[in-house]
Amino acid sequence: MILQKWALIPLLLIGLLMTACEEIEEEKPWLQVERPEMLFTDTTLMDSYDKGVLAWKLKTAYLERWGDKEVVFVRPVLVDIYDSLGERTAFLRADSGRMDLKFTYVYAYGHVYALTPKGASVRSDSLIWNKKDNLVKTESYVRVVSEEGDVLQGRGFESDAHMDNWRILSSVTGIFQDAARRLKEEDKSQAKEIESRDSAQAAAAPASSTAATAAPAKPAAPLPVKTLTPSAPAKADTSKEAENPAPTKAEQEFLSKIRNRGLRAKAKPRDE
Repeated sequence: MILQKWALIPLLLIGLLMTACEEIEEEKPWLQVERPEMLFTDTTLMDSYDKGVLAWKLKTAYLERWGDKEVVFVRPVLVDIYDSLGERTAFLRADSGRMDLKFTYVYAYGHVYALTPKGASVRSDSLIWNKKDNLVKTESYVRVVSEEGDVLQGRGFESDAHMDNWRILSSVTGIFQDAARRLKEEDKSQAKEIESRDSAQAAAAPASSTAATAAPAKPAAPLPVKTLTPSAPAKADTSKEAENPAPTKAEQEFLSKIRNRGLRAKAKPRDE
């Protein structure tokens, strides 16, 4: 019995080998794996210029381009923004991004963080820069911490390419730091501006009046010449009325009283 068992072992080994050979001989289909046409896994820099002046510089550690798409995918996104003098004024960071080969747009997404030249920080899940209108925009939720420490939140964001002037589009809420103190300081500043402006106007008023007084007067228009004809000398009045003028009202009343009393008297002229 023991010999029969040992005799079966070779037969089993032969059967296993034949089965393995049959499995190896089976043809398996090739799997076609798509690979990018261009791939960089080291530090890569890309620049964008506006009228010959460096506008921004993109730095990434991974870049790939697919043959059937005119799009480049990068991760992470590190963008430095420059002013007209070539100084870096702002930057943008994101987990990933994509752009076309002509650099007409840059789309950053995933934990986007940007810092403006004035010191405000912007956080969102996506930002897109469009070369056509040269604006940075998003329709997503955004959170901005201003240079004064104010926290503003809302939906939608728009800024110029240098991140210098920005605004939140809708549903804006915020927390303002030391609002009462800042309002008082602003009121004082406005009061000083109004006072200095009034002082300047008051100082300018006498100067203008003095200038008006010192200015030479315009010559008056000549009066029309009128020819005067000398009148004849007045003739002396030699009539009796001039010699004996009419009695006054008081004299007439006195004469009337005399007549009423029946006295006959003759009024004496004044010049006598």
